[in-house]
Amino acid sequence: MRARKSSAAAWPRRKDGIGVEAGIALATSPASWKAVKRAEELGFSHAWFYDTQLLNADVFIAMTQAAMKTERIHLGTGVLIPSNRIEPVTANAFATLAKLAPGRIHFGVGTGFTGRRTMGLGALPLARMKTYVERVQSLLRGETLEWDFEGKLRKIRFLNPDFGLIHLEDRIPLHVSAMGPKARRLAAELGGGWLNFGGRVEPAIADLADMRSAWESAGQDPPLHSTLFTLGCVLRPGEALDSERVLAQAGPLATVALHNMVESTEPGAMKGLLPPVVEDALERYREIYRTYEPEDARYLTNHRGHLMFLRPEERALMSAELIEALVDFVGPPDTLRSRLRALAEAGYSQVAIQLVEHHEDALEEWAEIFEGV
Repeated sequence: MRARKSSAAAWPRRKDGIGVEAGIALATSPASWKAVKRAEELGFSHAWFYDTQLLNADVFIAMTQAAMKTERIHLGTGVLIPSNRIEPVTANAFATLAKLAPGRIHFGVGTGFTGRRTMGLGALPLARMKTYVERVQSLLRGETLEWDFEGKLRKIRFLNPDFGLIHLEDRIPLHVSAMGPKARRLAAELGGGWLNFGGRVEPAIADLADMRSAWESAGQDPPLHSTLFTLGCVLRPGEALDSERVLAQAGPLATVALHNMVESTEPGAMKGLLPPVVEDALERYREIYRTYEPEDARYLTNHRGHLMFLRPEERALMSAELIEALVDFVGPPDTLRSRLRALAEAGYSQVAIQLVEHHEDALEEWAEIFEGV
């Protein structure tokens, strides 16, 4: 791969429906800062760090490393899960990061998918997330608030923000992961940007239309920042859809759908609702899932390697047809640019490509794709 020159803006990031910001997402590791630093050199605008405590390294430690090694790229939690940290701890982490990288820190938050399911828990109620977000934001504004903890209400605030240890002067933008209509309306109510996750272009565009409607109903005009997280692979000449490189970079996105549906649907419930190749893979995976031990904690194996790598039994389910059915961002350069343009024209502000461990060189290929959008 030829070397590319460092650039603060390798391609235009326009908000007129023609260009689209280029971001990266990371299954957080102690080495994430290296990919983030290279992404900054290539002109990527944002780096988002997964907060999945039993799968990945600590999100705030990795973001601190990246903040200290970079100068321009924006850094965000993608996404933080409210149940995993009390509000003062989260506010302090963001205020500390803002001291290291003022104006570059973003508060991405959600009700929790993998980060809670790895502990056998379901999604957090939306009302609880709303209260949590409002409290964290209040603390970051330097306000005193009433906080209920251990059965009592107590007043809390940062006690010496003027001492120079933290930074509260810059607003830390909010971005809410909202997959359903109710969550999107809450995101709009909170005045937050939107984080979406998926592998198909048409459903992603339909989701954005619903989010824009929610913003409009909440009086947010123009629409706020929207980001689509996805995985994919830039095909090389003659490369097959089921090559080992494609399966390593895009396969984890295909298996996410199986991880979700095997825990949330009954056998045969998706018949006729999914493409046949996906339905077949789901039912085959369901049989595998039933073998996981211990029986009362199958989630421990189900989510191992989630968005990171394919387990051997998952690799056996992969095929070119399954990748084609679930992941639109595998293809030759011109096809990928066309799909990114469709998202930009629909109104997406940013597309964030998740990097897979040991395939960080994909940054160079994706930089060339975004440069041509």
